[in-house]
Parts: sequence; C-alpha cells; structure tokens
Amino acid sequence: MRFPAPLIRATLVKRYKRFLADVILADGREVTAHVANSGAMLGTASPGMEVWLSSAANPKRKLPYSWELVRADGVLVGVNTAHPNAIAEEAIKGGAIAELTGYQRIRREVKYGVNSRIDILLEGDDRPPCYVEVKNVHLKRGDWAEFPDAVTVRGTKHLRELRDQVAQGARAVMLYLIQREDCVGFRPAADIDPTYAAGLWAAMEDGVEAICYTCHMSIEAISLGSPLPIERQRTKS
Repeated sequence: MRFPAPLIRATLVKRYKRFLADVILADGREVTAHVANSGAMLGTASPGMEVWLSSAANPKRKLPYSWELVRADGVLVGVNTAHPNAIAEEAIKGGAIAELTGYQRIRREVKYGVNSRIDILLEGDDRPPCYVEVKNVHLKRGDWAEFPDAVTVRGTKHLRELRDQVAQGARAVMLYLIQREDCVGFRPAADIDPTYAAGLWAAMEDGVEAICYTCHMSIEAISLGSPLPIERQRTKS
C-alpha cells in the first residue's frame, strides 16, 4: 500500500478525544489532525514524538490532515487502523501470506454473525470459505507485540463469531498485522483485557487459526513483512 502523496513531518503536541491530535508542522504552524485509531495508543502518543501526516484529497474536509505514522523506540510505527485490511488484501492477492493462498475469490466487509462484517472472506470452488478477521497491532512491550491496547468488547465478539463459523464447517483466521518491524513475536495483552486474551486461547483451541505478520514501514509505503510466532499458552492470572 503506497501513500498517494508524500507524507508531512510534524511534532506531536497532544492526542485527545481519541480521534484528534494537535501537531506542529515544520513551518511552525499548529494544526489538528484526524486520528484513525480508537485505542489507547500506548507508547505511541507521547508529546514531542515525530509524526507523519497525510493530506486529505478533499480540500473541503474539516480536518485536512490525518496521522499515519509515529517514530517510537527508534522505528516507524503505523497508527492508522484503516490500513491493515487493504494491506492484507494486497498481500493475499499477491500470494504473500502462505496460509491464505489457493482461493479464487476475495471479498471485503461481508455480513456475517450478529450484526458483524468480516474483514476479508476468501472463497474457493473446492474448499470451505475462509473468514479472516484483521487486527492492527502497534503496541510493543519488551520485545513482544501485543493486542489490544485497550479493552475491546467488539474484538471479543469477533472471536466468538469466528468460533461459530468453525463449528459450522468454515475456516476462520485471526490475522494480526504489526505495523512496526522491531518485535520478536505476538501475544495478547492479558493484563489490559483478560477477557479478550481468554477468548483468543479458547478460539484457538476450538479451531480458529491465528497468524501474525510484521509490516515493512516507510514514509512512502506500508507492505507485508515477515511472519512472527504467536504465544500459544494461556496467560497465568
């Protein structure tokens, strides 16, 4: 996924009301940018951080900038949660995710479960459908990438619905996309949301597959990186 126009460097003043951030541009102007991220953004939203913005294609949009990247722990980290689905679709079509090859059709945002939409539905003529839920990961603690960075009732609901699809004979996959390149593996953040962590372990036991990939990050583009291992043991309470 390439950014359609060069990103703009800025310095973070503060992030607030979840979807807003005040930043200072290189010319000294302070502007408010849209933040496409409803999480806590732990470790990626401290005042003074270097951030990168995209410009809105629509000149009439209320907020002309969107926050795309931040430099945290010395590396670029993607904070825009609107991108992972497109990154995943591009990678699947290019055959870059070995676990998700061999399907003839791919669809996005297909209704399923109870008032839900699956991020990606893969279909083939000779196999059951594959329901793929994509999660953006930017939290790093120690050497590990973790999800979620805030309690996610919606995420837990998705895990239950994926288990239901497996019970009905379909294939279901949790795809965690880490928008950074400095982690050794992935695990659920059980101290932040123990219900989600327990739900993930239970889903995996019931046949839901979990896979994780990093992303190659630059100010020009974001693309799929390397697979990482997932911690597959229950976290002790």
